Amino acid sequence: MPPPDPTRTTLKEWFAFLCMVFGMFMAILDIQIVSSSISEIQAGLSASPDEVAWVQTSYLIAEIVMIPLSGWLSRLLSTRILFVISAVGFTACSMLCAWATTLNAMIAFRALQGFLGGAMIPTVFATAWVMFPGQRSAKVSVLIGLIATMAPTFGPTLGGWLTETFSWHMLFLINVPFGIGVAVSVWLLLDLDKPNFALFKSFDYLGLLLMAAFLGSLEYVLEDGNQNDWFQDSTITAFAVLSAVSGVAFIHRMLTRRDPLVELRAFKNANFTAGCLFSLVLGTGLYGATFVVPVFLGRVRGYDSLEIGQAMFVTGALQFVSAPIVANLIRVIDVRRMLALGLAMFGVAVWWLSHLTSQVGFWDIAAPQALRGFALMFIMLPTNQLALGTLPPDQVKNASGIYNLMRNLGGAFGLAAINTLASVRTDVHALHLKEALTWSHASSLKGLHTITQGLTSAKQAAAPLAALRKLAAMVQQQAMTLAYNDVLLVMSAVFLLALPFTLLLAKPKPMGAGGGAH
Repeated sequence: MPPPDPTRTTLKEWFAFLCMVFGMFMAILDIQIVSSSISEIQAGLSASPDEVAWVQTSYLIAEIVMIPLSGWLSRLLSTRILFVISAVGFTACSMLCAWATTLNAMIAFRALQGFLGGAMIPTVFATAWVMFPGQRSAKVSVLIGLIATMAPTFGPTLGGWLTETFSWHMLFLINVPFGIGVAVSVWLLLDLDKPNFALFKSFDYLGLLLMAAFLGSLEYVLEDGNQNDWFQDSTITAFAVLSAVSGVAFIHRMLTRRDPLVELRAFKNANFTAGCLFSLVLGTGLYGATFVVPVFLGRVRGYDSLEIGQAMFVTGALQFVSAPIVANLIRVIDVRRMLALGLAMFGVAVWWLSHLTSQVGFWDIAAPQALRGFALMFIMLPTNQLALGTLPPDQVKNASGIYNLMRNLGGAFGLAAINTLASVRTDVHALHLKEALTWSHASSLKGLHTITQGLTSAKQAAAPLAALRKLAAMVQQQAMTLAYNDVLLVMSAVFLLALPFTLLLAKPKPMGAGGGAH
């Protein structure tokens, strides 16, 4: 079937594409929707804190394997069949997650949910550049960019509300009616390309095994490395070696096969390579900030899941505000300048946020959160244009998987670095604070006396010990606050250091001239 008319898109095609975008939203949303309700899931499954973390880790590992594979599967099955299989599988596994009564069952179902649903994300990006070439790609890029960045931001908000209002089971059951609607609509309305089942004869089983070992092991090391003291743990070391060896073998195999599972030759396009690198940086900030702020509010401020969600809402709201602004500006402003502006705003926003105290409230962090949300679209849309806007149609499907993989890997590397840095800096700050709290320090003694006097309900003999424990808790609270500020400062530095690299980019074609590339 020839590609769609670049000057016209029917209402049916628009509706089918919007259904695909909503499916992508669900797949990305489910990465973060459980983050503010982990304690409730832990209680429901009778799991330990370390064990329940695999509810999120298993989803990420499986999804990160599917994303680069989706390009080959899309050529094999066609866009419609792959997307419908992905949506149906994601929906069915969502039901199984809600019905899970043991941790092992939940981990298995979450892994299946992530693997089957992962194909929806890059398929939407690829479809957008084929269905809407030329000038129309700007508006569509804003739409999918907004959804891709909004989903992680709204995940904790929606998850917290669902858990507080109903139960943690609704985190998964809410996917069911929408998933069914998306699958049926795409099946009935979309007919973008035809399957090529002949590709199955040359399916690279060894390549798939190497890719799964490479990406799965890497994600496991990044997720669990910090809590297991990294390479002091034999299991982490073994998986790191497995990831490195299988990664080298996978790259060699993809570059030497005539019909590879993942087409790495797209990196010959300088714009695509640059877009992937900035997507890596974006993933670090997108998932990193969405992780740090809720963790700080929960551990230091004692916010419940609903309050955390409300505090995160302002970031998503400003993404909506910036979307139409970016869509219009990109038509008249060099995308390199827009990208530089977005990196600068995000870096400043995170630096502004790094002045946290143990008493901050919603309004204290609202302004930097708003600036961070406003900046996201200034990064996302130019990066999309750099990475995918000048590729020919036969490369877009595979390239889209790699591009989306880079964003997820950026998040994985960022979260690993954040957890490690927060842990180390908390210990350092706690040590320094404890060194200052000595029996010869007048302010320390005065504070301890005040706390002791305030414990009127405690028994007279137990009051001094209870006061010491409360003082120790206050020290730990302050140490964590300072540590999270350090993390945010480093994150700000990453974005500001990436800023000069925009000067090295070649000027891409204007949005209106992209049609020829398609």
